[in-house]
Amino acid sequence: MSGPQVQFVEVGSETTRRRIAYLSQPGKTGQPGILWLAGLKSDMVSTKAEALAHFTAERGYGYTRFDYSGHGQSEGMFENATIGDWLEEAIAVFSELTTGAQIVVGSSTGGHVALLLLRHLVTNDAREAERLRGLVLIAPAWDLTEELMWKAFPEQARREIMDQGYTLRPSDYGEPYRITRRFIEDGREHLLARQPFNPGRPIAILQGLQDKDVPAAHARELLSFVEGGQATLVEVPDGEHRLSRPQDLEQLFALIDAQARAIAA
Repeated sequence: MSGPQVQFVEVGSETTRRRIAYLSQPGKTGQPGILWLAGLKSDMVSTKAEALAHFTAERGYGYTRFDYSGHGQSEGMFENATIGDWLEEAIAVFSELTTGAQIVVGSSTGGHVALLLLRHLVTNDAREAERLRGLVLIAPAWDLTEELMWKAFPEQARREIMDQGYTLRPSDYGEPYRITRRFIEDGREHLLARQPFNPGRPIAILQGLQDKDVPAAHARELLSFVEGGQATLVEVPDGEHRLSRPQDLEQLFALIDAQARAIAA
């Protein structure tokens, strides 16, 4: 039995218009949908994304995933994309390609985009916000451009960004990342900035204590300004950044199931 076929949705207007690749599988009546937001330089067919495809099919949940611009099968170059672009794409995919109750699952950078998506909908579109019933975040890299990049970069890297417009940062997952001045400056337009925020729905966080990319303290700090008492943190003592081992995935699935049961109740 073949899986869903890659389709495309157009996002943006005029000079910013780009084709975004996505995969979508329907769920059973009465079950929520899952929207997957990947991490930086990842795509919609990564280990966790594929594991979620099998899991959601077994449970009867709907499942939508897409490649950010500059990633996977979507148009654009990574070096030219920004957090603002990926947020615009997440808003379009959520609003145009999903129906009914949704749980947004975001990994690393996807966790930041998920939080921005929720804030945008709550602020600008109450009807759509009602459909977003919960977040499940894996090592959420909130405010990554400022907190995990700019503030953490050595002085030389910051000078390179300001003087030549970019710096190359090593990666454990392949070729170095080109982090541009535009990426950093656009990121400052999309910060949570530790401002108190009541999400109005549950947020479950799964965090590895051996994570070198998004330290556990970063995830814990998110709880300090998310109000409402619905945010929870599950720490994995031997877990690293990817959290894609079978035992990690089981914990992820359990968090999604818990939110799905609450929606159905």
